[in-house]
Amino acid sequence: MSAPQPLQGASSLSPISATPNKFDPTDENLDKLLDANRKWAAAVKEQQPEFFKNINLKQEPKILWIGCSDSRVPAEQILQLGPGEIFVHRNIANVVCNSDLNCLSVVQYAVEVLKVQHIIVCGHYNCGGVAAASGHNQYGLIDNWLRNIKDVYRLRAAELQAISDDQSRFRRLVELNAINSAENLCHSTIVQNAWKNGQKLTVHAWAYDLSDGHARRLAYRANDIKSMEDIYNVLE
Repeated sequence: MSAPQPLQGASSLSPISATPNKFDPTDENLDKLLDANRKWAAAVKEQQPEFFKNINLKQEPKILWIGCSDSRVPAEQILQLGPGEIFVHRNIANVVCNSDLNCLSVVQYAVEVLKVQHIIVCGHYNCGGVAAASGHNQYGLIDNWLRNIKDVYRLRAAELQAISDDQSRFRRLVELNAINSAENLCHSTIVQNAWKNGQKLTVHAWAYDLSDGHARRLAYRANDIKSMEDIYNVLE
């Protein structure tokens, strides 16, 4: 059986195209959402009759995307890839830390079972979580999560405080937070064991700009144990 092919001729109903539809708050039973779903499914089947039959059998994504929960940063639309192409984990401010069993479970499944070849940690400029972590206010339970970003600020304080423009400093913290999360991935036994076993796996740090829709590479890309500080090497 042939593998699913990318959809051709993206339309407003395509899984890979930005959609002009807006949620209707008066749709209390969500009937309009289900109706839109049926129209989308019908449009996909018209373009590729075997599409759902094929993806129902298995998934073979080559990319794990770790991004922010922000509704404006949908991985599939940003990368223009359809269903089955990206394994996705999202949380507030795309944080990866060594105590988050949810995130690490996703990473383990993606690396060891799905055998993804790329992990993209993608932050985004104008991130509310990073902005909150930059200040001194309390927000409740989430303060414990934002501590991870405050630690990034503390570790890179000299660089950040040397930036006089507030907006530029904010953007740089977004970048450093994504890089820190990518580094933390490489510190994990999951990623290191994959490298040890000869698995093709590259970890990337990116940032997405809401103002122009562009995803940009940051100065971090790792594909072997040599890419990180020796103290984090747990393979010896």
